[in-house]
Formats: sequence, structure tokens, C-alpha cells
Amino acid sequence: MRMVDIIEKKRDGKELNKNEIWWFVEQYTDGKIPDYQASALAMAIYFQDMNQAERAELTLAMAHSGDQIDLSSIAGIKADKHSTGGVGDKTTIALAPLVAAAGVPVAKMSGRGLGHTGGTIDKLEAIPGFSCDMSTDEFIDHVNKNLIAVAGQTGNLTPADKKLYALRDVTGTVNSTALIASSIMSKKIASGADAIVLDVKTGSGAFMKTLDDSVELAQAMVEIGTKVGRKTMAVISDMNQPLGLAVGNALEIKEAVDILKGEGPADVRELCLVLGSHMVYLAKKADSVKAARAKLEEIIDSGQAVDVLKTFIQTQGGDAAIVDDESLYPTAKFQIEVKAEEEGYISEIAANQLGVAAMQLGAGRATKEDEIDLAVGLVLEKKMGDQVRKGDTLVTLHANREDVSEVQQLVLDSYKLVKEEVAKPTLIYKEIYPV
Repeated sequence: MRMVDIIEKKRDGKELNKNEIWWFVEQYTDGKIPDYQASALAMAIYFQDMNQAERAELTLAMAHSGDQIDLSSIAGIKADKHSTGGVGDKTTIALAPLVAAAGVPVAKMSGRGLGHTGGTIDKLEAIPGFSCDMSTDEFIDHVNKNLIAVAGQTGNLTPADKKLYALRDVTGTVNSTALIASSIMSKKIASGADAIVLDVKTGSGAFMKTLDDSVELAQAMVEIGTKVGRKTMAVISDMNQPLGLAVGNALEIKEAVDILKGEGPADVRELCLVLGSHMVYLAKKADSVKAARAKLEEIIDSGQAVDVLKTFIQTQGGDAAIVDDESLYPTAKFQIEVKAEEEGYISEIAANQLGVAAMQLGAGRATKEDEIDLAVGLVLEKKMGDQVRKGDTLVTLHANREDVSEVQQLVLDSYKLVKEEVAKPTLIYKEIYPV
């Protein structure tokens, strides 16, 4: 088999067969195919796309390129959630204990983050003593005992995807639905979940800016998951503004805990209930999505969700007292209010700019080597559709330095006000199921 033949075949719009796809992934992972040929194939896929069968084979081949997590020793249907990412997205931290409290095993592999704030693991480390470092055996044991564990991704999970993504990032081939979908799903398949609920963000603060593009990606991932034998569905949710109010690691943990107490922002609660309902239903712990939602609402109201959260924190070395004592969180030295300079109704919030503002305060990483300040970030006091008067606080900055004038200006520039009343944005646009 020759790589040039595979490149030419896809360049001409023909379907690659299983042997060709698996051979490419294996040879490229082993360093036997040069980057210039792999980038040529990625560009051919970018222009010619892949059909459903090709996408499924590429996903499986990348999932099998490294370690795979075998969760078969955990009883029941293991459910997982994946978000395509956004500003203030702390759903995993509230969702995992909530779904576990409904009897669904949640064996979550998460990572650290580059960008606005840390990843799920970085955020969880705002809890004193909390650790995601554990062996696979410990990970499985925690899930068997408590129905929940969150571990760091193994270094050899989907190495083919890591290598190919790094290449796509510098060759203009990131924005390919086939390559994005197979990249995301390869990690989910390798992580061992039986049921996968996808939260595909759409809007100015999302990777996919338009609803059509978000639906296309969601459908592609649901098709892949179904094709390879996993129960899969997707929710298209809004990211035209940050999710919830908090953007920053410790601040987002506080907000997630509030959700499990029956408090916190309505949009975070609603998204957790929508995603969680599908996880519970796919795991066969309820007869319908509606019944699953009712079950989750009761779990929050009864305090059971908080009990599971405390057990989860204790099991992974954290101080569960933080759930009831906010003084235990890392706290920034300064809280600086950014005030509106005009009046009106908020019509737009540049979510990505607010994310950059949080990163400039130290809440995220620009490079892998950067250290995160877990205490800093920002809290939105006003969101889209809200009325604002001159002098009202738009955002409160949590900072460990006093001079944050450039961050304040970035926040002000992120808000657009108009004179006419504005409707609040839709949170859930669509739900995508297997055809």
C-alpha cells in the first residue's frame, strides 16, 4: 500500500476503505508517513469530505492507536458527556455527581485546558487536596463504590489524534466536520463509555459560530457513535454569552456546587437537567427523558446530589467541607467592579473577549507551561436581555493585582447596548438523535 495512492484517491472524491484508513493511522502514528503526506490527505479530506462509513473507521482507528479504557468490570451502562467547549462551561462538575446520584456510573476522563480558564481537572484542583491522579484500577474501584470518578487522561490515549490534530492546526485543516467529529469521538470511544451525550455549543463564543455548522457537527458525531455501537445523542446549546455568571476556576466550582444545592444561575441548572436527563435515560435508569428529569429534580431537592458530591470529593482526597464553607476556596485579593458607561439593553456579549479577560487575570493558560491562578476570574452581574443604567455593575473582576485597566476596557468592549428592549437568548436550540 502506498500513501500517495490514498491521497490521490481521496483527492478525486473516492471512498477510502477500512484497510486504507487503518493503515494510514497506524503508519502515521508510528512515524512511517511524513507530515507532508499526512497534511496532503487532511487537505483532501477537507475539500472532499468523508462519508459515514469512512468517518466511523477513522474514529475507530484513532481510538485503537493507543490505550483504551476497559470499563467492563463496572456494572451497568456507563454514561459520559462531552462539551465542545465555551466560556464559563462548568457543567461536568455539577452534572457528574447529579447523574451518579440517579444510579448511573460516571467514569469521566478529563484534561487540563489551554485558553480562558483551566480544564475540568484544573477547576477541581481549586478544591483543597483534590486529585485526579490515580491508576486505572483505582479509577474503576471508585466508580464501582461511588458511581463516580474523574481522572486525568492517560498520556497514550488516542496518540494518532494528538499527532494529526497538531498537524491540522498548522495546515489550515482544522475546520473539517469529518476530522473534528472523528477527533472528538475517538477520545470518547477510547475512554470506554457505553452512552455518550454531546453538548455542542453554538454562537460567538463557540468553536462552531452558526447553528447550521453546529447541527452538522452534532449529526456527524451522533452518526459515528451509533455506527460504532455506542448510544449517542447531542444537544445544541447557546454560547453567544458565557454559561452562568462565573468565569474562573474556583468561581466556577462555587457555581457548580450551588446548582447541586438547588441554587445558582438558571441557565446552568437547565443545561445540567437537559444533559443529565438524556444520560439517565440512555443508561436505562428512567423510562423516558421526562421521567429522568423529574428524578434529577427530586435528587437536587432532597439534598442527595450534595451528598454524592461530598463523597466524590472525599474519595479523591479533597476537603468536602468546602461544599458548606466558601472561605476554604482560593480567594482573590481584589474585587473590582466594571461599571456601565451608558444605559440601554444588552444585545450582545462577546463571550470570547470575556474569556480572554479572565485569562489576562491569570485564570487560564496561553501556553502549556503557564501556571493558573485558581482564585481569579470574573462574575457577570448583567447578561443579554438585561436592562442597564449608567453606573450599574456589568462584571466584577476577581484579581490578585490592582492595575487591571486593560482588562476593564476589554470587558466594557465586550458589551453592546441598544435602546430597544431585547429578548433573552435561547439556551437549547435542538436535540439530535440517531436517524
